Amino acid sequence: MICVVGMPGSGKNIFINTARDFGYDIIVLGDIVREETLKRRYSLKDSGKVAEMLRKELGKAAIARLAVDKLKNTPKIVIDGIRSYEEVKEFSRYYDCYLVAIHSSPNKRFKRVLKRGREDDPELYDEFLERDIRELNFGLGDAIALADKIIINDSDIKDFQEKCRKFFREWEENV
Repeated sequence: MICVVGMPGSGKNIFINTARDFGYDIIVLGDIVREETLKRRYSLKDSGKVAEMLRKELGKAAIARLAVDKLKNTPKIVIDGIRSYEEVKEFSRYYDCYLVAIHSSPNKRFKRVLKRGREDDPELYDEFLERDIRELNFGLGDAIALADKIIINDSDIKDFQEKCRKFFREWEENV
């Protein structure tokens, strides 16, 4: 199992799409939070608030615990959107986990977030930074610091896609 961590807008979706091209099943932890947000009858704009509630109710590995039911017995799986090292430890109870961090500067990430325009994305830079702080408070920085591999996304999409393809080619040769 490959677990992916990175700040919002860092390029995790490009990594995930590359994983799909290599035949990996994908579980998106953000989708689980969004499902739970709607289940609890909140607006998607409140998904961060719901993520905080879940972690208060179930601990730092809350989202991973909710995702475990979606795990398939497959040799090729990627978990997108790790927010704490505790989530990695939860998944490690079922799989050997390899943690990949995607890193990019805040300014580049903000521009990408504005461009993608998800309903729950902040529109102002101050809101974006507030979300970054919330994500870091979940333990995201610890997970990035403890990653087995860090991929820097500081160029254009094509260059980053090639970095991701190179990662998967090398991963599959060595696994």
